[in-house]
Amino acid sequence: MKILVYGAGVIGCNLAADLFADKKDVTLLARGKWADELERNGLVIRSVFSFGKKKYQIPIIRELQEDDHYDVIFLVMRCTQVEDVIPVLKNNVSKNIVIVGNNLKVKEYREKLKDKNVMFGFNMAAGHREKEKVVSFSMKKITIGQLKEDASNEELINDIFSDTKIKVSYEPNMEDYLLCHAAFVVPIGFACYHCDGDLKKIKNNKEYLNRIIDANIEGYSIIEGSGHEILPKGDQDYHSEKYRRIVYFVYKVMCSTVIGKICASDHAMNAADEMLELSSLLKKFFDENKGEYPIYQNMEEDALKHLGREIL
Repeated sequence: MKILVYGAGVIGCNLAADLFADKKDVTLLARGKWADELERNGLVIRSVFSFGKKKYQIPIIRELQEDDHYDVIFLVMRCTQVEDVIPVLKNNVSKNIVIVGNNLKVKEYREKLKDKNVMFGFNMAAGHREKEKVVSFSMKKITIGQLKEDASNEELINDIFSDTKIKVSYEPNMEDYLLCHAAFVVPIGFACYHCDGDLKKIKNNKEYLNRIIDANIEGYSIIEGSGHEILPKGDQDYHSEKYRRIVYFVYKVMCSTVIGKICASDHAMNAADEMLELSSLLKKFFDENKGEYPIYQNMEEDALKHLGREIL
């Protein structure tokens, strides 16, 4: 099975490396000086939890031609960059497309690629890219599926990841999964801006950590009230004290260790435009469903002041 990973940021590089390490026929699309580096020295990944590096000699291309055929193309780019690539995918002969990452325009993209078999995914990896390497970690886990009204892709997904160490979580309702994911991560992004990327500043601020949870719960309440499903299913008890205790513990660990930098602040500080785009689309959804979200709005206002931005 021929696989193309379109996009060589941190997530794309980790996905390509994980597939390549498991003997999959994978190609990576990269551009500019980073493509030069990958062609010259290979993809070098250093895990944040070890001192060792691994090098992967993954085939590199710089453009996707119309007649370049792949059994599946993983588009792995920031949500603010996806729109520009949709015409390229539309004109390419490949049938199966997986758009990976934060995404609140799933139906719009599915419609624009209506002649394709469009899936959506979220790959559990994080980190940052340096001049000659990627510093990151990969949980070797991906959540992937299609919209709930579309035909199942479970068999195809199993074929793509067969004989790999990647843990696949098949999700037949990726629209709600990604909606809930945004409602969970955007308040964390606001927190990163509040403390200028140094989450250790708020590790002992119980009031502020609980405010992040409150903003998340506001979002979940509107999502559920509008008829959408709370996903993953483990979050469906979001009103309970158990949920609050678990999430509070997660935040404390993130703020006290390198995990917060790798999983949250690195991306938030380097991709503020993506986080603000997600927030804008999330607020549009809240407003269309007549939701109230004062804590979320307060956190956003505070974050934008730190960023020197105006409210969208």
